[in-house]
Amino acid sequence: MVIERHGGADVIERRSIELPEPGMREVRVRVRAVAVNHLDLWVRRGGPAFKLEYPHRLGSDVVGEVEALGPGARGLAAGQRVLLHPAVSCGACDACLGGRDNLCRKYRILGENAQGGYAQHIVVPDVNCLPVGQGLGDAEWAAMPLCTLTAWQMAFRKGQVGPGQTVLVNAAGSGVSSLLIQLCKLAGARVLASTASPEKVERAELLGADEVVVTAERDLAKEVKSLTGGVGADAVFDHVGGELFEKSLLAVRWGGRIVTCGATAGFVPRIDLRQIFFRQIEILGSTMGRIGDLRAALPLIEGGRLRPVVDRVLPLWEAPAAHRALEGRQVFGKIVLAVP
Repeated sequence: MVIERHGGADVIERRSIELPEPGMREVRVRVRAVAVNHLDLWVRRGGPAFKLEYPHRLGSDVVGEVEALGPGARGLAAGQRVLLHPAVSCGACDACLGGRDNLCRKYRILGENAQGGYAQHIVVPDVNCLPVGQGLGDAEWAAMPLCTLTAWQMAFRKGQVGPGQTVLVNAAGSGVSSLLIQLCKLAGARVLASTASPEKVERAELLGADEVVVTAERDLAKEVKSLTGGVGADAVFDHVGGELFEKSLLAVRWGGRIVTCGATAGFVPRIDLRQIFFRQIEILGSTMGRIGDLRAALPLIEGGRLRPVVDRVLPLWEAPAAHRALEGRQVFGKIVLAVP
């Protein structure tokens, strides 16, 4: 499924393309499942940051089997089941050599500025292939990579979540937030969550949220202050932006942290700078995470301590319908496309 231009969901079209051969230290993977992310929506809609080579294939989260090894490919065998690290970096700069590959100036995310997994095959560097077992199905594995990376960095490297803290996770039904709720609970924190949809409250609680605020019914900042004895949350995790970010600024405690990884509801919130400098609030940006963090998370996933949240599975050919559902906020967790 490819796009030849930017636009609505109908620009995603079924197409036959040439089967790629793996190059030096590359691997061709037979894709079995690929998850849908908000990033797919942004790339499809278009913007100045996206430099695409058409026909472009969306899709960052991929699971499948190694089908062919290029010259010099290491540590893998044909037929091996693998989960793909969803980004490519140069491997040679100071950031990469220091284990901070997501700060590489040549960093490219699969499906964004590199070809993605909305296809039967994908070619990636050998280091992107992480062997996984049979304990989870294809859809469950596909739901994990990008969201796990993002949530791990937000919770631990940026938010510094630990025992006894109280955190607020916005948009509880999203893929990233479903992982953030779980990670923060594993770290020993009290987790407050927000959602605009009352029907998502119970599912957020099942993931571990201690309290869920329905923002369509109650004021987020006032409810968080009430639930924390007037103090506010130690850390707030947001990828919604817009008015919800403004409310988050009022919901965080003095000296607290707001970690943002997106802005699905608006890129330009109105911010009173006095709230930041007078209350000494930290606002931290976060994009993706280190490949080492994804490797560290794999035992938690395989051991069942970190659970994938799959809303539904659709055939790859129904990618336009998947996009419309995600745009309509009709999803809790991830939509996964099965690749025949």
